[in-house]
Amino acid sequence: MLLIVNAGSSSLKLAVFEGTVEVVRASVSEIDAGGHRAALALGLADMGVPATQLNAAAHRVVHGGTRLTASCRVTSEVLAGIEACVPLAPLHNPANLTGIQAVAALAPGLPQVACFDTAFHATNPEVAVTYALPLAERERGVRRYGFHGISYAALVRILRDRGDLPVRLLACHLGNGASLCAIVNGSSVATTMGYSPLDGLTMGTRAGAIDGNAVLRLAELHGVDAAGRILNRESGLLGLGGSNDLRRLHQAGTAEAAFALEHFIYWAVRHAGSLVAAMGGLDAVVFTGGIGENDPAVRAGIAKGLAYLGVVVDDAANLQNAGKLHDAASSVAIWTVPADEERQIALEAQAVLAGESA
Repeated sequence: MLLIVNAGSSSLKLAVFEGTVEVVRASVSEIDAGGHRAALALGLADMGVPATQLNAAAHRVVHGGTRLTASCRVTSEVLAGIEACVPLAPLHNPANLTGIQAVAALAPGLPQVACFDTAFHATNPEVAVTYALPLAERERGVRRYGFHGISYAALVRILRDRGDLPVRLLACHLGNGASLCAIVNGSSVATTMGYSPLDGLTMGTRAGAIDGNAVLRLAELHGVDAAGRILNRESGLLGLGGSNDLRRLHQAGTAEAAFALEHFIYWAVRHAGSLVAAMGGLDAVVFTGGIGENDPAVRAGIAKGLAYLGVVVDDAANLQNAGKLHDAASSVAIWTVPADEERQIALEAQAVLAGESA
């Protein structure tokens, strides 16, 4: 059995797979500092899976930097590489490391694999990832990386397996964290998130794209730490409309909530135009994530904004959250694909381990 671990700073999400079949899942929240080992033991007990029955564990790691660009076996060198990326993902990589260490403590010798959210975007051309900064700053790793890569890899796999993967795909991962990705022949060529997950679309609590001088002004007014909190935790839909839950915004009936929804859709369309330009056209749009899969109004708004590209949604199918959303008159296919990150991690980990034994 393969254990999938998604470790946050105060939470732990677990799933167990037998081959490609998910057997059971569990989550533990409100973990005290240093309590991930106990939380892991509790999660395994809740699932009824003793550590002795595990064959391996695989972890979602948010940031792999420029060196860790594919799923790989966890070694001391890989751990050092993940730790070196902590300055690039200070909210995520420390928790991911804690998850790996918790598994090692609970099940010494168990093979572990790391799967990186940044890896899918390693195929972006240099011109797409390079900020126009002095060489010294670029050599410090200040560049675009992109995130949600495991989600994008999963939807590419799903579309390819069913024969629906187009040449030029606009992928929309819309949730509390949101991004778009331009995918050509299954490979990422551009994405909206950049050096960190803050860039790009309006998100649940993140500001999205913002002028660097505006960031400097916030830091001048509030200090660096407070500015970071404002940009990452107090902005986005929450800052505009009073909630980061789209269901509440739809129900609120306030001018602020309506504007927040309009802002979310407007900037998704604006960024989509940039990604379509990077691909040189558009053959299909796919929605995934909590909002992408479940919010007909957002999908309809984005489709309307892309109508000039031949995107025409079937209103009835859209209201039903159907898998196929394009109208017969649409020259662009439109799909919803359920997020399948845990299975993607399982498949990638199994491939890594099988490659070692071959």
